[in-house]
Parts: sequence; structure tokens; C-alpha cells
Amino acid sequence: MCGIAGFVSTQATGDASVLARMTAVIAHRGPDGAGHLERHPVYLGHRRLSIVDLEGGSQPMFNEDRKLAIVYNGEIFNHADLRPALERAGHRYSSHCDTETILHAYEEYGPGCLHAFRGMFAFALWDQNTQTLFCARDRLGIKPFYYFWDGTLFAFASEIKALLAHPAISARLDEDQIPECLAFGYTSGDATLFQAIRKLMPGHHLTLSIAGAVPRLKIERYWDVPSPGETPPFDIPGSDQDWIRETRRRLEETVRMRLMSDVPLGMFLSGGVDSSAIAALIRRQSSGPVKTFAVGYREQRFSELSYAARVASAIGTEHHEIVVGRDEFFNSLPRLIWHEDEPIAWPSSVSLAFVSSLASRQVKVVLTGEGSDELFGGYERYRLHLLNQRVAKLYCLLPSRLRAALRARLASSSLLSGDLRRRLSHTPLGRDLTHESLFLDNFYAAFGAGDQHSLLNSPAGSCYANYLRFFTARPHDPLLSRLLYADQKTYLVELLMKQDQMSMSASIESRVPFLDHTFVEFAAYVPQHLKIHGSEQKYVLKRAVEDLLPHDIVYRRKMGFPTPLRQWLREPEAAPLHERLTSHDGLLASCIEMPALQALLTRHRAGTEDATDRIWRLLNLQLWADIFLAGKRDSLSEGLLPSPAQPAGLPA
Repeated sequence: MCGIAGFVSTQATGDASVLARMTAVIAHRGPDGAGHLERHPVYLGHRRLSIVDLEGGSQPMFNEDRKLAIVYNGEIFNHADLRPALERAGHRYSSHCDTETILHAYEEYGPGCLHAFRGMFAFALWDQNTQTLFCARDRLGIKPFYYFWDGTLFAFASEIKALLAHPAISARLDEDQIPECLAFGYTSGDATLFQAIRKLMPGHHLTLSIAGAVPRLKIERYWDVPSPGETPPFDIPGSDQDWIRETRRRLEETVRMRLMSDVPLGMFLSGGVDSSAIAALIRRQSSGPVKTFAVGYREQRFSELSYAARVASAIGTEHHEIVVGRDEFFNSLPRLIWHEDEPIAWPSSVSLAFVSSLASRQVKVVLTGEGSDELFGGYERYRLHLLNQRVAKLYCLLPSRLRAALRARLASSSLLSGDLRRRLSHTPLGRDLTHESLFLDNFYAAFGAGDQHSLLNSPAGSCYANYLRFFTARPHDPLLSRLLYADQKTYLVELLMKQDQMSMSASIESRVPFLDHTFVEFAAYVPQHLKIHGSEQKYVLKRAVEDLLPHDIVYRRKMGFPTPLRQWLREPEAAPLHERLTSHDGLLASCIEMPALQALLTRHRAGTEDATDRIWRLLNLQLWADIFLAGKRDSLSEGLLPSPAQPAGLPA
């Protein structure tokens, strides 16, 4: 696992010191070494975290005649399987690392080499002969790749902050992205909150050719999640029990592949079925002790530590815990926003940073349970939306005027308790029957389209366009498949960015067994009734691993890294956070109606409304702008609440 950065300049000779600055700012991604290639017009930089072939894996790496050079971040788990065929084709290896396999595979197959790789990767490969830079990102987006292109300068990096270290690239807000950021907490297309800085999307590759008079940049998709209506590349299991057995077999295989390492590795353990199943499989496949790491909060009802400890005891791991308090949580935010480069979408990023720091004291590699919910329907919103859709098919038979009247009556009726009115507001009785209202506004967005029109001081653009592009892409697929596909293309990509940036902030590599692309392809064909079976979600996975774990762990209700955020934001000690939100010199003052924001904060403090998600979105956007646009990072280094500057458990 590493950090990469570089640029290709088609005009003036580049400055080697610029490349040094770009790689220095992401030194946390690779504290074990640095390497540079400065051969105008190309400048390639690398920071190394040594995982495999500790002696022979330095980068940039070259092929035999030094006409190809690569900088690469990730792991190709099947690289040893690919090597014999490449050697028979005449390629000569000088190391045992996977980086060299990428080089030789590109020589042999060109861009088609990507189809052979199983793993996670982002790389840039320079071909001196053709004056071409070839860049690629893995199929699911496990590894990040950001770039800038203005027609003469192409720059790339693992993190946005490395691009901002180039003097030709400045931190400017892309205001068009604010609506989506307020709705979901992130931008789900290729745009970022920074003008002219974009993401190479998962499953895509990019080619920059400067051989002709006019440089040409081309981006192509090389992989996509299959539709369940397509012919699968494997024999379909014959019965439900066969699907369950095949799920187990494939999960065992993908976990086994991700144990490849020349350094110690461990497991992030929440006590949920996903991480617990992987930990149990690691324990079965490892000859030595297995280390597990868990994070929780001092407020017990928001902590999963007891579940994680129970699993660790049941399967026999060497278990370690860290407990996070309110002040530590909020005082870490500026530092962690700097690491993520954009506003933090979910409070669980903070938990992840603390447990990553804990793990980094003992291991260099961890496995995680990320991705299972998006494959097998693990989120409650999927089940509830399927139920709502069944109700809506009958309810829509009523005239629209009658439905509107009932909705208005339910919202204001004094005959119903507040709790019952709230519950009904999440059903077709309390909503429009559009997907935007019944699913996105209902279960997903902090600020829906209607909320934004009253909050923003200028008309908001579409906040759902990127999501809907994927949701509507396969209209003939079953509804659950469409929900999962849209989340795999949007929500999951952001989760993986969080996973990468927070683990790399502590200089450790995280691996996600559920997101081996062959396992993802298999999951796409699993029948819908084996994903959500009555009220049981992820049914096929739970059945596949139930012999590994205590029954109540497998079938307990999902918590999903809860935090006491609502409680914290209502306490008097949160006053500095509210003051920062309403600061006259912050970004929010220029784009938000301040009276509406003040009223929102008042209602939350009084307990008449739960505005936790909305306050979280706004606080992170404000802090992000302070750090990256206003240059206030140093003034925020002491944190947001009056307490010691350095949060316990995080590296400086």
C-alpha cells in the first residue's frame, strides 16, 4: 500500500521540487520510502508502505529496457498466478512483487491486462516509446485516484492535497456540488468539491497521449457490475442450499487471497456478522495468533465493544479495544477532514481513524467487513422501501387529491401521537410516491430537495442527479438489484474512500474481502429472496457463516458504528460547534440562510427535532472550507472544543 503522485507537463519543463512537495504531503501513506522519476515531460512520485517483497519493491519501477515506468498503490492478490505465463512469454523479473507483474502484463496485453488482475489498485504507467500515460483504478474503487487536466498540465495523486501542492493547481470551490454534498455528505460522480479536480471512477482507465500536436485524454470503462438478467460466467447453483454453500466457498477463497503479506496483519472487528465472519475465517486459515481491533464510545448504548469482545473470545483472537469520548471525537475532526480532503460524510470515519491508529501499533495490514451490505441488502432502508413499494401499489389506486388530503391530515392530526405521525411519515401515507420522496428523502438524504430550497440563499441544483443516473440505468432489473447497483456506484465508493483515507492516515493498509470482483459478480446473481428473506436481511450470507459464530451474533440487529452524536450536539459543551456553524466569515454565511440555520440549531437543542445529520453535514462543510479554502488549518490544530490539543489515540 502506498501513495502516488505525479504530473505530465506538455509545455515548460517541470520543477523536480514540485514533485517532492506533492509526495511529501502524503508521506503518511508510505513512511517506509520514497522514489521519484524526473524525465521531462513526465514526473512520477511514490511513497512506499512495504507489505510484499520488502527488499525488492521500490518504485517508480521499470521494465527491462526502462521504457516503461510505473507508480502504483494497491495489491494484486493473484500476481503470482499470472507470473509463469508472462515469464514464458519472455518477460524477465527482477523482484517478487506485484508491481512488476502489472508492468509486464501491460507490455504483453496493453489495457486488457486489467481484466486479469484480482485486487485493489490505482496506478500510472508511462510509456516512453509512445509518449503515453496510462492510468487505471480498480473495479470497485477501493483505491483512490484524483486528477487535474487543463489541456497542458495533467496531474494525478492518491489524495487531493497532493494535487494542491502543485503551484498550477489552486483550491477553489465548485459551488455546483454543494446540493449533493448537503444531501448525501459527498459527491458521487467524478467531480469533487474542488474546481477542476476530478476522480477517475471505479472500473475505468485513462489514457493521456502527448505524441501528437494536440494532447489527447481519453477515459473508458473496462468493467461493470453484471445485471442479474445477463448470462452468468459460472454454473447457477440448483437450490437455495447450493447458493448458501457456494457463498461460503467463495468467501473462504477471497479471505484466503487477502492473507498475502510479508508483514503482520489483523482484523477490524465490530461484532457484526460481516467482520465477525471474516475474523473467524482468518482464524481458521492462520497458523499463528490473530489480532482483532475494536472501537467504541464511553456511552454504552452506542458502543459495540461488548459484541466484538464476545466474538473475539468465541473464535480465539488476541483482542484490543479503544474507547473514544466526546472531546476526543470533535477535536480530531479538523485533522481527519484534512486527511479525507472533503467533508466527512459519516461520523464512523472518526471511529475508523481511532481504531486504525490502535491497530497501527501492532500490524501493517488489516482486513475489514466493508461491502457486504451493498451486495446482499444489509441496510434497513432496502427492506423498508420494498415494503413501502408493495403498499404504494395499492395506495396509488386512490385519487391523487384524496392522497394529498390524507397526507396533510396525518401531518397535523392531534388524534395521533407524535411518534405515530413520525412513523407514518416514512410510509406512502405520508409521502409522494416518487422514488425521490419515498426512498431518497425518506431514508437517505440529510437535506432533501425541498429542505435545500428553504436553506440555501440561491436556487439549488439537482442533488439527486448522479444517484438517479445509476438507479435508472437498468429499468428492467428487480427493484432490489437497482437499489444495490445505485449504492455500489455511489454510496459504496465513498465508504471505500473513507476506509482508505482513515486507515492510511495511520499508515496501515486495509483490505476488503467482500469486494473481490469475482465475489461481487457472484453476489449480483444471488436470487432476491436469498438477500432479503422475509424480515431477515443478508439471509444467504448469514446462513453461509452461521456455523462459525454464536447464533445471536449472526442474527443480531445491525448497529452500523453508531455514535452519541445527537446527544453530544444537544449538550451545553457543544456551544463552540454551534458558534462555528454561524460564523460570519465562514463558507456557510455566504450560501446558507442564517435565520433558517439558527432556527434548526434551536430546535435540535430543545429536543423538538432531531437535526443530527443536517448539523453534521453543515459542520463538516464549514470546517472543510476553513481548512482548504480559507487556510485556517493551523488555527484549528488545537481542535474544536476546549481540551488538550492532541486527541488521545491518534498520531500527531
